[in-house]
Amino acid sequence: MIARSLHWRLLAGAATAILLALGVAWLFMTLLFERHLERRLEAELTRDGLRLVAALSLAPDGAPVIDPTPMDPRLQTPAGGYYWQVSGPAGAVRSRSLWDADLAAPRAAPTRDWVLRHADGPYGGRVSILERAVVPDAGGPRVLVQLAQDRAPLTDARTEFGRELALFLLALWLVLSAAAWLQVRLGLHPLRRIRGDLNTLRESARARLPDASLREVQPLTDAINALADARERDLALARRRAANLAHGLKTPLSAIAAQSRHARELGAEQAAEGLDRAIAAIRRTIDAELAHARAATIRSARGGNADVRTVVERLVNVIEHTDKGGQLAFTVDVPAGLRLALQPEDLSEILGAVLENAARHARRQVRVSGAAGPQWTVLGVEDDGPGFAAERSGDIAESERRLDESGPRTGLGLSIARELAEATGGRMTLGTSALGGALVRFEWEPG
Repeated sequence: MIARSLHWRLLAGAATAILLALGVAWLFMTLLFERHLERRLEAELTRDGLRLVAALSLAPDGAPVIDPTPMDPRLQTPAGGYYWQVSGPAGAVRSRSLWDADLAAPRAAPTRDWVLRHADGPYGGRVSILERAVVPDAGGPRVLVQLAQDRAPLTDARTEFGRELALFLLALWLVLSAAAWLQVRLGLHPLRRIRGDLNTLRESARARLPDASLREVQPLTDAINALADARERDLALARRRAANLAHGLKTPLSAIAAQSRHARELGAEQAAEGLDRAIAAIRRTIDAELAHARAATIRSARGGNADVRTVVERLVNVIEHTDKGGQLAFTVDVPAGLRLALQPEDLSEILGAVLENAARHARRQVRVSGAAGPQWTVLGVEDDGPGFAAERSGDIAESERRLDESGPRTGLGLSIARELAEATGGRMTLGTSALGGALVRFEWEPG
């Protein structure tokens, strides 16, 4: 799951990089601290060495003499951890802290500068030895001056510093990881905004992503909008092909219908009936397939803002100009300003099939009503005709039979209307109108 998450991948990468950087920092800071201790030790030993040389003289027999002797308490305590020793050809003197031990002599004593080296100490531990060969008296013998200090305090100081530094850097790693988490969250926020915008894009083929506020995100936004443009063009092409198919088949079907009428005029009633049934079957198949294609197009291009009353009045105006429609009284009881999140042409196709069916079976009047609440919108089309069969009332979605197979009153038009309504997220039910005829009710809820 972490590997598939860009958020956690970036956070894990940042935390790992910070941890490695702090680990390297701990190593180098510990080494620098150790170097600092070494330089400080060398400076202290050099200072004491110069004092020791200042107090150095040679006895008449050539033996070295230190007067006065250094008074550091560590030099007065046997195995006190701090030692000095002056060695010459005629003998050697040493601090009380050395007691009966000796400092190891170098292979070649330096004469120009003080040199610091590490060696085994007189009491089993490691020591740092600062040494130099000097000539106290002009023309006299050389004398080796050595000062040594146990390295245990330096090792302990370095260990304690490293431990405390590790705790500090661990706390710093947690703080920096939290900052990296915040940075990742803020950095990916434009992508979360795009995800929200994509929901709108999925609902409507006409929607587009707004321009990104960040230069790095703009190419992604442009690519998505280009993809949406291509999708809309494909949908428009599919609609045109469906319309062209419908119009292209009308002429051959009309020609076959004319041949059927001609055959009936010549007395070939049986052949004419067969042609009429074939023509009706072809038309039902074409209408059904076009409805399926239209429903698929609607599902992939949801959204819109249709003015319901305007759509209904336009449909009623068309039907009133037909022979049967001109004999009916139409009532439009739809509130002004009622809107649906549908494309106007989709709502026209849904209501058009139902209104045509109502006008075909009505005796004197057809009524279209509408109402809306906070979470629902309802449209109803009713007439005063013979109505539906009792067994067809109820929820169409629960019926196992196709509407176009249910009888003359519930034909293919209602089946298409139901499929288109479901494609737009609505539901269609059949019932009995207060006018005494059929009631077709549509209901949409926000999804």
